[in-house]
Amino acid sequence: MTYHVQIKVMPLKDLLDPQGKAVLGGLSNLGLTTIADVRVGKHITLDIDAESEAAAKQIATDACQKLLANPVMEFFEIEMVN
Repeated sequence: MTYHVQIKVMPLKDLLDPQGKAVLGGLSNLGLTTIADVRVGKHITLDIDAESEAAAKQIATDACQKLLANPVMEFFEIEMVN
């Protein structure tokens, strides 16, 4: 069976997000000064062929731990989509 998985990868909350700061500066230059903070991350979708939802989630977790997220600087969240 094919499972659809959405993965959110974001910088750790305690780390500086240079890309987010650059976007915040750009928004401020456009007159959008009420935005207090911006964090920029990645949204990844996977279609995984697996025997069960649990197996698909484990495959997605392995992909995140081995390639998609850097645990030193990022965290990830996995959502199974119907």
